[in-house]
Amino acid sequence: MAGSELVEITSSQYRVDIDLVYATANNFAGRPVYAQARCALRPEAAACLLHAARAAYRAGYRLKVFDAYRPPRAQQIFWALCPDPRYIADASQGSNHTRGVAVDVTLMDAHGKPLDMGTGFDAMEDLSHHDRDDLPQQVQRNRCLLLGIMLQAGFCSIATEWWHYELPDSKSYALLDDSVVTAVPE
Repeated sequence: MAGSELVEITSSQYRVDIDLVYATANNFAGRPVYAQARCALRPEAAACLLHAARAAYRAGYRLKVFDAYRPPRAQQIFWALCPDPRYIADASQGSNHTRGVAVDVTLMDAHGKPLDMGTGFDAMEDLSHHDRDDLPQQVQRNRCLLLGIMLQAGFCSIATEWWHYELPDSKSYALLDDSVVTAVPE
């Protein structure tokens, strides 16, 4: 993408399914927040995603991407809807998604069916936290499998969202306002 610090993530090149839920009304905002469904990351994060996708594929799975780079205006919309720093970064501080170094993913089986992770993507509740003893063993196993794939690929996790992974030292990357993805005007 000429003039951008981001690289576009495509299904064919990265062997991932892409379902950018914020480009649809099927998200916690209840409306499209992104004007287009383009998936992008900084090159360092894209390389880790490719590594994770290859590892998932070797194990008989496929990654599904829900979110990657997020424009600042979208972060403002999310913060206004859910000003809870456990789940949404304060828009005035910036998000690691807005830095282009965070990705939200799940695992699908060989038939394209998402694995049961115990909650849906963007379920902003305690059951979405990684360290839960009250979830079925299969859900625990699925979360551990995703966590292992993403960690070995070079990402780190956050405690409150089983789907969210980011580069270590994410805050060392500058916030971006890249037109590759834009927010829907209100």
